[in-house]
Amino acid sequence: MAYKFYGWEQATVPAVTNDYPGIHTPQELYDALLNVWCEYTCAPRLREEWSRENITLGQCSITAFLAQDIFGGKVYGVLRPGGNYHCYNDVDGHVFDLTSEQFGDEELSYEDNPEQFREVHFQKTEKKERYEYLCEQLKNALT
Repeated sequence: MAYKFYGWEQATVPAVTNDYPGIHTPQELYDALLNVWCEYTCAPRLREEWSRENITLGQCSITAFLAQDIFGGKVYGVLRPGGNYHCYNDVDGHVFDLTSEQFGDEELSYEDNPEQFREVHFQKTEKKERYEYLCEQLKNALT
């Protein structure tokens, strides 16, 4: 199956935890998240624009840190206009961005970007709460 997210072809790294039964690759995580991402998990500043048709909008950091929990590796960020970072994953050279579809045909640069840390991102209470909700809803969807 062909996916639309950036790096889907190399999103085949194995899970390093069994905390999410049935999730063995980032592709499987993406498939499961299609039933979990929602308006509540979207960044508040983007909620008015969120829709099922643009399901990955505003989901990047919480999704990238969840993917890091499951597959290891590092989270990096592409600096966006306005000063925010769009987060993606790099696991042993396998670069993938589960939420890249929100940018349509825009091409992002996935090279030489700064590493992102959950301790910084989760200083925003709402973001930490969205991440925890995403994790909980994913576990519920897998049972």
